[in-house]
Amino acid sequence: MKQLYILTAAFFLLNISSTFAQIGNRGPINLSDPDEFSYLQPKDYIIGGITVKGAQYLDTDVLITISKLVVGQYIEVPGEATASVIKDLMAQNLFEDVQLWATRIDGETIFFEIRVQERPRLTRIDIKGLSKSQTEEVNKRLNSSSGRIVNENLIQSTRSTIQRFLREKSYLYPDIKISTLKDSAQANNEILNVNVEKNKKIKVNKVLFTGNETFTNSELTKYLKGVKPRKWFRIFGPGKFKDDKYKEAKEKLVAKLQDKGYRDAQILSDSVYRFGEKEVRINMDVYEGPKYYVGNIDWTGNTRYKDSILNILLGVQKGDVYSEEKLNAKLTGPTRNSDDISALYQNDGYLTFNINPVIKKIYNDTIDLEIQISEGKQYTINNVIVKGNDVTNDRVVLRSIYTKPGQKYSRELIMRSIREISQLGMFDEQKITPDIPSSTMNHEEGTTDVVFNVVEKPSDQVELSGGYGAGQIIGTLGLTFNNFSTSNFFKKDAWKPLPRGDGQKLSIRGQTSGKRYQSYSFSFSEPWLGGKKPIYFGLSAYTSNSSYGGFNYYTGEQMVKDSELQRIWMTGVTASLGKRLQWPDNYFQINSSLSFQRYKLQNYGNYFLFSNGTAYNLNFTQEISRNSIDAPIYPTSGSHIRLSVQLTPPYSSWNNINYKTDPEEVRYKWTEYHKWKFDSQWYMKVAGKLVVKTQAQFGFLGNYTNRTETSTFERFKLGGDGMQGFDFLQGSEIIAMRGYANGTIIPESTGNGNQRIAINSGSPIYAKYQIELRHPIMLNDQATVFALAFAEAGNTWNKFSEVNPFKVRRSAGVGARIFLPIFGMLGIDYGHAFDPIPGMRSSEWKQSFTFSIMQNMGGF
Repeated sequence: MKQLYILTAAFFLLNISSTFAQIGNRGPINLSDPDEFSYLQPKDYIIGGITVKGAQYLDTDVLITISKLVVGQYIEVPGEATASVIKDLMAQNLFEDVQLWATRIDGETIFFEIRVQERPRLTRIDIKGLSKSQTEEVNKRLNSSSGRIVNENLIQSTRSTIQRFLREKSYLYPDIKISTLKDSAQANNEILNVNVEKNKKIKVNKVLFTGNETFTNSELTKYLKGVKPRKWFRIFGPGKFKDDKYKEAKEKLVAKLQDKGYRDAQILSDSVYRFGEKEVRINMDVYEGPKYYVGNIDWTGNTRYKDSILNILLGVQKGDVYSEEKLNAKLTGPTRNSDDISALYQNDGYLTFNINPVIKKIYNDTIDLEIQISEGKQYTINNVIVKGNDVTNDRVVLRSIYTKPGQKYSRELIMRSIREISQLGMFDEQKITPDIPSSTMNHEEGTTDVVFNVVEKPSDQVELSGGYGAGQIIGTLGLTFNNFSTSNFFKKDAWKPLPRGDGQKLSIRGQTSGKRYQSYSFSFSEPWLGGKKPIYFGLSAYTSNSSYGGFNYYTGEQMVKDSELQRIWMTGVTASLGKRLQWPDNYFQINSSLSFQRYKLQNYGNYFLFSNGTAYNLNFTQEISRNSIDAPIYPTSGSHIRLSVQLTPPYSSWNNINYKTDPEEVRYKWTEYHKWKFDSQWYMKVAGKLVVKTQAQFGFLGNYTNRTETSTFERFKLGGDGMQGFDFLQGSEIIAMRGYANGTIIPESTGNGNQRIAINSGSPIYAKYQIELRHPIMLNDQATVFALAFAEAGNTWNKFSEVNPFKVRRSAGVGARIFLPIFGMLGIDYGHAFDPIPGMRSSEWKQSFTFSIMQNMGGF
């Protein structure tokens, strides 16, 4: 029997050896083929070599590593290790097929060949059904570069990316079909074809609440800010459903309930399901919990201020509804008026101040609080540093800010300094950031540096325009340098192209149509006269002349002699001084100016009180203003209020002129009047980035005695774009009012025969009101763009007895503003005027579109 076993084993081994010996004769054998290798008869071998066949794009060494086959390693063939080679490589999702072959066996040494067939590569993704801009955005998100593996992962990620993009646009239920197409131009490449049917944008039909007992469904729906169900009274319909808005709305709902004392409020579950073709319904299960009230409030750690003072500032008393939002706002702010407790300490030098409210005890519906304070040290400012001002001199910035070396640290003064830097107009308002470098803080001595990081923006402006009207071409060239430097004027290296860096303003402007009309002006201002005190100095001068009548309308050719033309010459010069005040607060400023104008008229008909001769206007203006707006280009908070009075000497009080019978050149040689103006603007954020601006303006021009008539000059012209054009250089003040043509809002008491006179000379009294909603589109150093909607009302009167500030002409409309540093503020408005001007055709007084350059409509 023993001999039989030995013979049987020998026969089996000879049979296996014969099988592997045949590899050399028959060629490679597929190890996964059961007809070639049987798992019932495995054998151990040493791996002698490994090769990869069929890989076009993939690294063969990496594939060998993934296979876990190592040269010199013992391996059972066939066995678990050979089977894992195929399983591990297929798991990479890179191949259509993987096979393991034995190419040669030398004794106990085996040589493997891994044969792979790679999946197709992506040539491109073709998307149909989206707009061009939407396709570009989707492609950016897909990162659809060629060469990627076309597999199920790619198809699913493409589908998911498009679905997420469309959900953001309120297309919640799109139909997306994806197919592959062989690329005939490239072997083993495919094109992914995506057909998108966006279907309807989805709105909210209704929000259904469960679990609420205290709050009604309508109250909870109102608290769900950002999700507006369809209602018949919503003129513009409900907003589209968006995932991000919905997520924010749920957080706002919970926060609102907690603010009302329901500290444990939460949303237990919610679901959004389709309702019809273009709506969804929302089911929301809420838990309100009990309503909590404030119990005892204990303070710990405070040594600088007593409990009684902190309690007054906190404004929360025992028995009040418990609101974490209100509590945190009063503790850490920042509050609108900086009356939070953190501001109290940080404005007193406590830079490292920290405050933490802790719930000490909850019993029934009452919460006892312990407010823990860590005051830290009072810090003094060591150095104030400005970084990022490549053009503007340090001293121009440092002299404007309120944070000074040697002062105690103050959060309020840092915020005020940010405002003052932005008011300079030389830096991007959105990028002015204060910093307290930890490396400069000396905790032992209580000192620190304050760094203001700024980004310069182009501030110089150019006005270059041309137009055709009244038979003539009018060209305008204006240059404004907002960061001029006279101190570097004689330094050759500073001319790049002009000396800059001192914060001075130089403006030059010219406008002409040739001989018929010419106007030139110059102005210079220095905000810090002498460089040490905030004393404003300004100097300006202008000259202009206009000719009317006696010209061929089509050719512009002069048809009469110069002496027969209707002409006006104007020349003027103004010097101003201003000073920033510290009382009632440091937002106030007082300005004084002395002006001299010369008017020369020739054949000017009945447009003025006289038609020939020369008049002089010597006047003194005193102005007081308060400006607390946070930014000059796009204000979001604060106000700007101005009151001014302009006076000429009361010549009629001492001269012996008879203002009824003496010649015109005697009566009107010296202009006499007193002029009062009030202007106020208020800015406030109402929701998100939406800003409301309100404005009220009043003006009155009077005479000292009954001996003289109201001055022809310095009157008010209401209506139009507010820009000083060549038609309005008769010494009047232009007040913009959109929807109406320039200067057409005239007093009702003006007779029909005097309408043209009133339009040309203006009115002595006016009032104007404005409300404007603004929303930004772009806010950066390259451009500021915002859209607006406005409503305006205003009127003019000839005398005080006629004044009725509530009987006004009205208009409303929409517009946009673009601020480009090189051109200034550009604007376009569409306004509709509601009230006709008696005695005038609508084509004369209506002006739907209004354009403005380098000014804010209705501004100062």
